Amino acid sequence: MKKILLADDEPAVRRLVTATLADESRYQILEASDGVEALRLARAERPAMMLLDVNMPEMDGFEVCRALKSDPETRGIVVVMLTAMAQVADRERGVAVGADGFFTKPFSPLALLEKVEDVLGE
Repeated sequence: MKKILLADDEPAVRRLVTATLADESRYQILEASDGVEALRLARAERPAMMLLDVNMPEMDGFEVCRALKSDPETRGIVVVMLTAMAQVADRERGVAVGADGFFTKPFSPLALLEKVEDVLGE
């Protein structure tokens, strides 16, 4: 079972993503509601993939991604940024800090599942 860490400060988004991916018995979903908790969980649990919201309290998603990708212990975690901001500048900033992909909110559950399966090679 592959671990996926979902970091988003919006409970409704966490519920939607968890409900979408939990139906697939091949994923264990871990949740964080802010950037500090996300970083702590990523370091402790070493998920295969992280769905990381850009706008979060404590530390934003860019800071979390930069910290993960600069650490040899966690740089292999696949980070997909969840963002309501589809501007080119945000994508460029995400690439600069090492993000592996982007997924724009709002999203359909089916599109999210397809993205996860594509990223994890399933």
